[in-house]
Amino acid sequence: MTEPKTPGWLDWYAHPSKPEFRLPPGTVDAHCHVFGPQAEFPFAPERKYTPCDGGKDDLFALRDHLGVSRNVIVQTTCHGADNSAMVDAVRAAGGRARGIATVRPDVSDRELRELDAAGVRGVRFNFVKRLVDTAPHEALATIAQKIAPLGWHVVLYFESVDLPELEGFFGALPTPLVVDHLGRPDVTQPVGGREFGRFLRFVERNDVWVKVSCPERLTVTGPPALGGERHAYRDVVPFGRCVVAEFPDRVLWGSDWPHPNLLGHMPDDGLLVDYVPQVAITAEQQRKLLVANPAHLYWPGND
Repeated sequence: MTEPKTPGWLDWYAHPSKPEFRLPPGTVDAHCHVFGPQAEFPFAPERKYTPCDGGKDDLFALRDHLGVSRNVIVQTTCHGADNSAMVDAVRAAGGRARGIATVRPDVSDRELRELDAAGVRGVRFNFVKRLVDTAPHEALATIAQKIAPLGWHVVLYFESVDLPELEGFFGALPTPLVVDHLGRPDVTQPVGGREFGRFLRFVERNDVWVKVSCPERLTVTGPPALGGERHAYRDVVPFGRCVVAEFPDRVLWGSDWPHPNLLGHMPDDGLLVDYVPQVAITAEQQRKLLVANPAHLYWPGND
């Protein structure tokens, strides 16, 4: 039995345009998800939202349409710690995908080894206060110790305004860190201001990679990636461009398909690809952002 979507849920864009920007061969979409399908992979009872279906077949069709070569599939909160849908998608990709899991502190070494064999390379933790009941410090510290021997990393989702109370804890973790969505800066503040400057120094001082992703979540003034707009989210561009320029060897890009919990609009994924050359303005920056960096992190030895 399937359950109805959360009222007001925005479905992913069914007919994305063809990007004008041609992605270089080997491009990795380093942040995307799968939703179910619910009939095959039920959503977690404790979830805070019920999405539309967006399974592996839909993801792989988008991959091929956009010109992406490989994916990193990140576990969604609607599936809780049941990684079955994500692992199924990674396996079905035939070596063209890696996974980021959600696990609990009591996860066994055997379970972690099984996930590793399936293609999982990290775990994700959410510190965005409006999305979690309590910050999971203790759970993350326990799990980080367990995954460090596997060479995995921790994916972190937080807002830059909360970094002062988190950076000491994050910096003490025994794994590399991957930060989602530019650390969610307040794009109404200056890119050279104190808040974003603190984030840049956090990246500089620690083993941190940054996803230059989700301008549709960060934007205030847009314009949105709809209606043929090839220069979308101009208010976010300076922040992405700054990180790419300052840390060219530690940036990643991701589509965030199928875009969980968007409220204002659902972007055209083809136009989101056309956002990339706004922030990575040279061919070398684009090669590192899209190909070399994610290959080194997720397919070491085959990059």
